[in-house]
Amino acid sequence: MSPTKPEILLVDDSPADLDLTLEALASSTYQSRVNTVPDGEEAIAYLHRAGAYSNAARPNLVILDLNLPRKDGRVVLADFKSDPALRSVPVVIFTTSHSRQDIARCYAIGANCYVSKPGNLKDFRTAVQAIEQYWFSVASLPD
Repeated sequence: MSPTKPEILLVDDSPADLDLTLEALASSTYQSRVNTVPDGEEAIAYLHRAGAYSNAARPNLVILDLNLPRKDGRVVLADFKSDPALRSVPVVIFTTSHSRQDIARCYAIGANCYVSKPGNLKDFRTAVQAIEQYWFSVASLPD
């Protein structure tokens, strides 16, 4: 990872999950800049730098919930991965679904990772920090 702070786009409509995820990311060693959007339409606008997001930073990582209002996370993922300028940015699905069908479909669309949200606070925090550590410490990402 480059010396600049990593940029994360967090897409989740649950205020509780947003708070928990932001708290876990804030206490990590990566000091990532995290931008959040609450629904699928805003996620697509952000990723394509449209409207209010015309000056948005290109994320180094997208953490995407599946069950979003306005546009489903699967639609967001498909849109994102169909854009040649964006498809190299890793997308981690972080959702409550444990469905084998959801998992298979997300990987088929282009998800780079699928993580089911743990049901307890400690494991939730550990999962978020493991996602960040893997993508910014273990994996090699394009510039």
